[in-house]
Amino acid sequence: MELNDPRATENFTELAAALAKTDDAALIESFLYELLTPSETAAVATRWALVKALKEKKTQREIAKDLGLSLCKITRGSRELKKPNSAFQRMLEIAAEQ
Repeated sequence: MELNDPRATENFTELAAALAKTDDAALIESFLYELLTPSETAAVATRWALVKALKEKKTQREIAKDLGLSLCKITRGSRELKKPNSAFQRMLEIAAEQ
């Protein structure tokens, strides 16, 4: 399925809604480990570490060295975090509430 396939959007939206309906972090974690390959799991975890590092005001070069990410990926993450009503920012706030 290609990213521009309407079924991709439909399925992604359905998945997001299902995840939003549970407050069982252990279930979500198990589901993600079962859904994703080990390399996909590591990539998602690295992206989350990137968002947290940006929030901590680490420099892009520090993040690149620490996480082994390209400056391009870090710049993209930085732009997303700075957007008004950033989903990155909201998820960081939710994570901090726990």
